[in-house]
Amino acid sequence: MSREINFFALNEYYHIYNRGTEKRKVFMNDADYLRFISLLYLCNTPNPIHRSDHLHASLEQLLLIKRNKTLVDIGAYCLMPNHFHILIREHTEGGASIFMQKLTTAYTMYFNKKYERSGSLFQGRFKAEHITQDNYLKYLFAYINLNPIGIINNKWKEHILKNKKEVINYLKSYRYSSYLDYLNPKPRILEGKVINKMAFPKYFIKSKNNFRDYIKDLLDWAEAPHVKVQP
Repeated sequence: MSREINFFALNEYYHIYNRGTEKRKVFMNDADYLRFISLLYLCNTPNPIHRSDHLHASLEQLLLIKRNKTLVDIGAYCLMPNHFHILIREHTEGGASIFMQKLTTAYTMYFNKKYERSGSLFQGRFKAEHITQDNYLKYLFAYINLNPIGIINNKWKEHILKNKKEVINYLKSYRYSSYLDYLNPKPRILEGKVINKMAFPKYFIKSKNNFRDYIKDLLDWAEAPHVKVQP
């Protein structure tokens, strides 16, 4: 069951997520999504990052900043209008908590300044789910990247998936997840720097078809009646 976790174990996998306070939107436009993606990269280091020092830098420039050492490995992520999902492996003691504190604090400061607001942006402390079963870890790789389907079809988890081709085409056009980095043999030049495929089981990187086939199977499963898709 998903819950808040106060202790993370080294080399274990976790599904981390949070949503906007009162379910409000936390990404208003393309610039907001790209800022969060840059922070996924910039905050993943024990070194202090002063985001204001790079206020006018482009995404390309930000992702060229050297980090030397990271706090966690990111295996998948997805940003939605009012929430986010991240799949991580902690490899530095205390790394997950430090990373998430830096990430949410930095983004909240950016958002509040930009939109002239104050107070919390997210619903309290982030939520974390410890992944202990290999099959569920494999499922989450796909599930996190399938989340954008909800933007065009919020009933897909209830097995109301009428146009699978439209869904797949939409996923291919969605920039704010790691879907494209697994769909293609090589990750995107910029956004692909956020994830570290080599720190996770090699489910989808043995060949370019592994991930496509698994996504297709999962969509077939979601499309089938009387089959419950996990939340």
